[in-house]
Amino acid sequence: MDSFPGKSQLLRWLTLFLWLVALHSFLVGIALITTPSKIFVFIGFSDVTEKFFPVQGGVFHVVLSIAYAMAARDVIHQGRMVMLTISAKLIATVFLFSYFFIIDKIWVLLLSAIGDAFMGITVWYLYGRYVSFRDH
Repeated sequence: MDSFPGKSQLLRWLTLFLWLVALHSFLVGIALITTPSKIFVFIGFSDVTEKFFPVQGGVFHVVLSIAYAMAARDVIHQGRMVMLTISAKLIATVFLFSYFFIIDKIWVLLLSAIGDAFMGITVWYLYGRYVSFRDH
């Protein structure tokens, strides 16, 4: 038996999950902006003396959270924003896994890669199911 009995329930799950992805990205962004440099050393990065790059990454996450929220706010009419969400999570997953396995084994990057993969696959799956309902 299907775990999603209908299109409206599927849309609710997708919308909820997109809001959670948006919230996650927003909180990561704020954390990157506000975290003191010495904490970055604790989680495995080299001594971060210049705050510009963590803040830039934080602002980028906040901007993406707005795109994810736009997708969540109106999944029916914002399919391109849902696709942007899936694409961003795929690119982040490839980048983070590549950095971890090729450049530096920073444990938080591995966790982030796994998290982004989970989010991207889940949005892709839910959206794919929703579109297949919508088109039939």
